[in-house]
Amino acid sequence: MTVPLVDLEPWFHGSLKDRLQVADQVDRALQDSGFLLITGHGVPESLRADIRKQARRFFGLPGEVKQRYAVSVGGRGWLPPGVEANAYAEGTETPPDLKESYSVGADAAVGDPAIDDFWFAPNVWPQEVPFLESTSVEYMARMRALSDELLTVFAVALRLPENHFTAHTRHPTYTFNINWYPPLTVVGHPDEGQFRIGPHTDFGTVTVLDREAGVGGLQVFTKDGRWENAPYDPDALTVNIGDLMARWTGDRWRSTRHRVLPPHASAPDEDLVSLIFFYETDHDARITSLGPPIGKTGYPEVIAADYLKEKLDAITVT
Repeated sequence: MTVPLVDLEPWFHGSLKDRLQVADQVDRALQDSGFLLITGHGVPESLRADIRKQARRFFGLPGEVKQRYAVSVGGRGWLPPGVEANAYAEGTETPPDLKESYSVGADAAVGDPAIDDFWFAPNVWPQEVPFLESTSVEYMARMRALSDELLTVFAVALRLPENHFTAHTRHPTYTFNINWYPPLTVVGHPDEGQFRIGPHTDFGTVTVLDREAGVGGLQVFTKDGRWENAPYDPDALTVNIGDLMARWTGDRWRSTRHRVLPPHASAPDEDLVSLIFFYETDHDARITSLGPPIGKTGYPEVIAADYLKEKLDAITVT
């Protein structure tokens, strides 16, 4: 499979040999695909369903109500249609992505306004959908714990100390985007080169996605240069790494291009809600590449926040 399936159950409950086998599966997946599906993750389906239910209530509100929560990319609140074009990060000017998002994230301030105002801003929650906050806060806590566990798997996969990556996630930055991909009946026929999300790579260390199946769904760019539909499993979460992790591993692992197809005429009423957790590191983490023999190349050291801010600025439609 282009995107292999890895069961984490033996990692959590198996022997040392079982854990190493899981880690080696993850290593192969990240070298070959950059993506994998995971089961045995312990995140309840009921929680994921609750967030979708609350999110659809918000996205179904009148535009003038949602506008009260409108922000630009990197802000906390509603990202309206037209403010984001992910393909810009590749230097490709495309029409804006056909989506709306509600964006929240890390809000444990460090005490420096210059840092907190962007990376740890207070989350904003819509009064009209009161239960979105409680479900999202629980989900983010589970996603942070799962992401740290995945970073531990990553370290074991490279036969490094288990805390090699998590030593840099003591006070991490992260973003939780709830993406709504409206149906064709709402957005109309896409413009030339327009997607629900244009071709791009993610920016951070690890992304954990809970998605719905659809005609206008996720595609990944294979190692041999083809776009393929990502496999779907209702029990699985989709995991991929971002540019920062690829850099950290000296390009041993792939930060893989992916996109979300536009709505299709064969399914004019299809709307999808994706739950996307983008995990990063401490804002001031110094990321030093793992050069050969682990990686393929050694990159100059970067400070995580500077590197990520430049990436975010690139996808903002001005």
